Order: sequence, then structure tokens, then C-alpha cells
Amino acid sequence: MIACFFPIFVKNSAPPSEQIKRLIFKVLIFRDFPQLLTKALSLITLMGLGQFCTADDVELPTLGDTSSVTISPDQEKVLGEQWLRAFRAQAPTSSDPLLIDYLENLINRLSPYSQLEDKRVQLVVVENPNLNAFAVPGGVMGINTGLLKYAKTENQLAAVISHELGHLSQRHFARQLEQEKKMMLPTLAGILAGLVLASNSQGDGGMAAIMATQAAALQARMSFSRHNEQEADRIGFETMVKAGLDPYAAGDMFEEMLAAARFTRRPPEYLLTHPMTETRVADARNRAMKYPKKPQDDNLEFKLMRTRIRVDQEETPQAAVKVFKSELEKETDSLDASRYGLVLALSKASQFDAAREAIIPLMEKDPSRITYQIMRADIEIAAERFKDGLAILDNQLKENPQNYPLIIRKAEALMKSGLYKDAIGLLEPYSRKRNKDDYIWYLLAEIYGLDGNILGVHEARAEYFILNGVYDRAAIQLRHALKYTQGNQYRTAIVEEKLKYVEAQMLTRQF
Repeated sequence: MIACFFPIFVKNSAPPSEQIKRLIFKVLIFRDFPQLLTKALSLITLMGLGQFCTADDVELPTLGDTSSVTISPDQEKVLGEQWLRAFRAQAPTSSDPLLIDYLENLINRLSPYSQLEDKRVQLVVVENPNLNAFAVPGGVMGINTGLLKYAKTENQLAAVISHELGHLSQRHFARQLEQEKKMMLPTLAGILAGLVLASNSQGDGGMAAIMATQAAALQARMSFSRHNEQEADRIGFETMVKAGLDPYAAGDMFEEMLAAARFTRRPPEYLLTHPMTETRVADARNRAMKYPKKPQDDNLEFKLMRTRIRVDQEETPQAAVKVFKSELEKETDSLDASRYGLVLALSKASQFDAAREAIIPLMEKDPSRITYQIMRADIEIAAERFKDGLAILDNQLKENPQNYPLIIRKAEALMKSGLYKDAIGLLEPYSRKRNKDDYIWYLLAEIYGLDGNILGVHEARAEYFILNGVYDRAAIQLRHALKYTQGNQYRTAIVEEKLKYVEAQMLTRQF
């Protein structure tokens, strides 16, 4: 995957020896053995074996020294941001502010106890029911909504996040580049020897040598990957202990993953990159045995977020209503979470009176919980009782002025109620605080459009497209924006600089 960034050109005008060296490189990268080997052999035949084996011809391509392969933390940060933009353009991501806020808070609880030098972690929540989480260079962490389905407790979820923090803190991406660099020259040399054997009427032996070289390189890569996983397990476990969480949760989560793999033909995504074995489960259990078991009441907020995902995964709101009514009539892991699921499903099904009635026990039990207050406001806003919904949000914002879900919900409510200027006044300053939140820019573009602010629409859309890696459409928006900045030198300069950046990104992508 990494190697695909290297440009490869094989031109007819190049000397045959140079063509062979480049073909060898392509064999390593793309593994298109039959076609590329035929080309290489034909070139060797034209040249003659004696000429091929001179010192000058056998010299391998210059791939740079160790320092040029290993990347700095700053370079990782840039790479991570570029990857995230490309990922958003390819995969459906969640804009649920409650879920995002919950996961960000959990990461922020754990990261101070990790070995990360830069504690800032950028989260992307992927709308996908499969079990998966991943870490990307530069402090980017992805979490599938399906992970909350597999994790039965917040501690189990925290164990996965701590593991990913371990990958980030140990810079496993940069270290894998280092390993790939060390293996590149031996692998090239092995393939080169195989081509020589093949050209000397030993075709089977040459192919065997090439395949053996590839197998050795793959084995080395897998061994290095297993070492990384073991290291992330160990460091993630230390993070859990330092954070005061249940040390047995990692083993519990690993068992959940192992069970998930047993009952599916294709293992969950997480297990494809984090192979799970009984040995790994046993290692996690052995580490935990050094510490006393910590019985903890599970965080209700985790259960509520899990419930939100469950409601969204039902085929219809009406089906979700039946599911949660059934839970309340029978046994349930959490009465409050099941009741919350019923309220959410009733609201989505436009049964607003029933939703208001169903939420009363939750409000009487825990009136200060923001998640419940937002649910109250959501019911009123969905019923187009905007004044009542905004009053609930305003009261909560007085006590929690920087709360992300409250700000987003209020901006959405103001937009729906036609109070566009108020919505802009709320979101514009907040967009500077969370300038990498693509949903905020999407929302701002919508509100600007409704308010008739054409320049604002183009600028906000450009920011949204940039964060989603759609640079051609961002450039179109910025060129339109320039038409509306005439007479404002400061605004023109900002848009022009942004356009230069976007055009540079478009040019880089061509290579």
C-alpha cells in the first residue's frame, strides 16, 4: 500500500538494464508476475546474460536512506489529515453530536494516561455495523458504530480505544516504514537473482526463487505486525490500569471478538488487521491477574449511546418501537436505556404525545442529564414546537455554554424555525473552534443559503469539500466565492490563498 505512492514509469527509450530494474520494482510492488516476468526475460534475452551481470547493471534503484523513509511526527500529522479527508470521501461517517461527544470524552479520559506525546486525537465515527476500530498516523482514530454493539460495557470499549492509542503512541506506522525499507533491498535482490536464474534456462528455479523471496518478505511483515499488536496490547493495558478502569476488560473484549469470529464465515473487519487467538486472550487475562477485579457500575451514558445506534439500525422507527416496548415488558440489561430507546423510536415515528409521556420517568429520575434534555428538545422540534424546544436548549446552554451537542442542536433548531441570523451568530464563532468538523461547515452552508448569503455558502461549502478530500469541487466553490469578494481586499486574499492550497492538493493527487 505504501509503495503505491512511488511513481513508476517504464519508457521504451530507457536502456534495457534500466527497464529491467524498474520491472523488478514493479514485480515487488504489484506482484504481476506472469506479465512482468515475461517482459523482463525478453529484455534479458536481448541484452545477453553477460551484459546483465555487470556491476553497473545490477545496481538496484536508489530508494533513499533510513532518514528519508522514517517520517517525523509533523509529517505524520499532515499524512493523517490527508488520509482522513480521503476516507470521508469514501465512507459514510456519523454526524450524531451526542455519539461524537461521548466518544471524544472517553478518548480524552484515556489519552492523558497513554504514552502519546501529543494528546490530541482526531476522531472519525464510521456508520458501519461491523466490529472495527483503527488508528492512522498523526493522531487520527476511527471507530465503527458497530463496535458499540460488540462491546458490552464501557470498559470493553475503552480497552479497544486504549489499544489504538498504543499504536499511535509507538508510531507503528513510521516503524513499519522503517521495516519495509530494511526489507526492500533484500527483497529486490532476491527477485533479481530469480530473474537471473530464469534467464539462464532455469525458469522453474527462477520462479521458485522469486516466490520464496516474496514469502520471506511477507513473513517478516507479518512478524513485525504481530509484534506491533502485542506491544499495543501491553501499552493499552497499562493505559487502562493508570486510568483506573477494569484491567479484566481487555480479556473480556478479546473473548467477544473471538466469539464473533467463530460464528461468521468472514471475520469482522477488526480481526482482519488485529488477528485474535486464544493465546492473546490468555495473555490479557494473565496481565489482569496481577490486579484486583474492579466491580464498577457501567456508565449509563455508554448504554444510551449504544441504544441510539440500535434505534438507527432498525429497519423502521415503528420496528424499533416494538423492540423497546418488548424489552420493557420483559427482562432488560438497563431499564433506563430501554426506555430511552422507546422515547427515541416514538419521536422518530412522529408519535410525539407518546414520546412525551414515555420520557417522564427518565426526567423524574435524572433531570440534569443533558442526553435526556436534548431528547426533550428533539421531540418538540420534530413536532415543530420550536419555541418550546429552543427554551429547553437555552436553559441547558446557560449551565453548559460550550457543550457540543447542545450547540449543534440549537443551530439546527434555529435553522428549522427560520431564525437564520441567530443560527449564523451561534455557529460562525464555533466553526473557528472546531474548524475540522465537516458537519459544522455543512450546516453553515445550508443556513447561509437560506439566509441569502451567497459568499458564505461558497466559502462554507469549500471548507466542507476540503475536509472530505473533494478538492475539485472545493476549487469550484472558491472560484465562485471570488466573484463576491470584489472590493474587499482582506476577504479576497483569504479566498485566493485557500484556492492556491486546494489547487496544490489537486496537483499533488495527479502524481
